[in-house]
Amino acid sequence: MHTMWKGSISFGLVNIPIKLHAATEDKDIKLRTLHKECHTPLKYEKVCPACDREIKAEDIVKAYEYTKGKFVVLDNKELENLRKENEEKAVEIIDFVNMEEIDPIYFNKGYYMSPNEGGGKAYSLLRKALQESKKVGIAKIIIRAKEQLAVIRVYENTLVMETIHFPDEVRKTADIPNVPPDDKVTQKELDTAILLIDQLTAEFEPRKYRDDYRASLMELIEAKRSGKEIVSVADREPVSNVTDLMAALQASIDRTKPKKQPAKRKRTTAAKKEA
Repeated sequence: MHTMWKGSISFGLVNIPIKLHAATEDKDIKLRTLHKECHTPLKYEKVCPACDREIKAEDIVKAYEYTKGKFVVLDNKELENLRKENEEKAVEIIDFVNMEEIDPIYFNKGYYMSPNEGGGKAYSLLRKALQESKKVGIAKIIIRAKEQLAVIRVYENTLVMETIHFPDEVRKTADIPNVPPDDKVTQKELDTAILLIDQLTAEFEPRKYRDDYRASLMELIEAKRSGKEIVSVADREPVSNVTDLMAALQASIDRTKPKKQPAKRKRTTAAKKEA
């Protein structure tokens, strides 16, 4: 597994040399953009609209636009020095908290942590301490020139670092339009909705969920590649046009009810005697 970051993490005076590995991968199917006439992949060139010419990499600088059309130019060397200065610091666990206190909206991306040379025992110690205390660690780390807040926890006997958003990166719910302030539902509607939730409640099994769109797209690609006749995706269940809330809830409950097993026919008395 590719190592994307090396460093160390500490809690108190315990220092653990670690490596980070991406815990997830993007399974999206990448589609190229071609010229319709000759099917040549298109190039995207960096062009200066003022000079009307293509710009080379060495002529590009980064800048911060502090007001419309006005920039503070930042030298690449300045940015590199700033990045190294922060990356070389050991990542320190600032606090230990209960996982339940962190709303899922804060979570961003996960990384597996493995011990670097000489870090096996300290790694095991932190893992065991987190398991026994049922706590997670909160730390800061620089990844790809951006400081990240992160949660350190145990997943299947492996330490995981999950970056989380800073509070000012999570938009305020008060800014969302048209959210009804009060519950305008009847007790009967609420009871029926809870009954539907109970009927649909199951243990979370990640393997039973699949990306249907990606699977269909790959089938289409393979069919076209092999010259086979392209078949359409199986028709989905038609969307109900029921607009009444109670009728929709009741229809949903009826659809999710477990099917009854056909009752076994009783044997007649005569048949029993013959047996």
